[in-house]
Amino acid sequence: MIEIVHNHIERGHIRHALFDFDGTLSLIREGWQGVMIPLMVELLMETPEHENEAALRAVVTEFVTRLTGKQTIYQMIQLAEEIAQRGGQPADPLVYKRIYLERLWERIRDRVAGLKAGRIAADDLMVPGGRALLEALRGRGVRCYLASGTDEPYVLDEAAALQVTPYFAGIYGAQDDYRRFSKKLLIERIIAEHSLAGPEFVAFGDGFVEIEDTVRVGGIAIGVASNEATRTGIDAWKRSRLIQAGADIIVPDFREHATLVAYLFDE
Repeated sequence: MIEIVHNHIERGHIRHALFDFDGTLSLIREGWQGVMIPLMVELLMETPEHENEAALRAVVTEFVTRLTGKQTIYQMIQLAEEIAQRGGQPADPLVYKRIYLERLWERIRDRVAGLKAGRIAADDLMVPGGRALLEALRGRGVRCYLASGTDEPYVLDEAAALQVTPYFAGIYGAQDDYRRFSKKLLIERIIAEHSLAGPEFVAFGDGFVEIEDTVRVGGIAIGVASNEATRTGIDAWKRSRLIQAGADIIVPDFREHATLVAYLFDE
């Protein structure tokens, strides 16, 4: 289940690793697209010059997916632009973001509460093998970081609920001033502060953004084509997008973490 897309990567040098959160390690927010996309279609249907619902859903699905991995506000900025293009008067994108987060919270609140109360095992809301992979990297002295397009307070809270906080040297998420943070800026900072050559850095992610940003600096990009709903098998659409973004390796999850780590460290 480990697909080597580019077999020319230099192995055995990894010192630092970046993980995306939602869909890469955490499944707490599984189904978020089923909240965001209908909300946006609903708002666009209220504009004076809108297309039919099916056409709007196609438009929204395209840009929501394209911007996955970036901070949520970017999807809301695009929504505001789409509303304006159809003769509507858009609100501040932050307003749309708050509405979305309120609706998403209704979907996930029981998951978070269940984790914190011990009713749900942490690994049941993680991509399979994720914790074992983190353990393996820590055992090899790799310094790990967590970065998400979700607001930082939520990322910190949900990472703690999943009991993964101790694995990371830093946990980063979206800021109200969205220009202050991006995965691109964080990757560049890690590379610069630790004087890393490209193959000394690896990133794991299920979104276009972190893969593309890693390829840009010459790092090793591992695309996680996770099927979040079933927790098994490959999401074919994710796989296609991750390969398009430049992923060197594709995995459905981390069940085969031992084989993956052995390959990455040329063991």
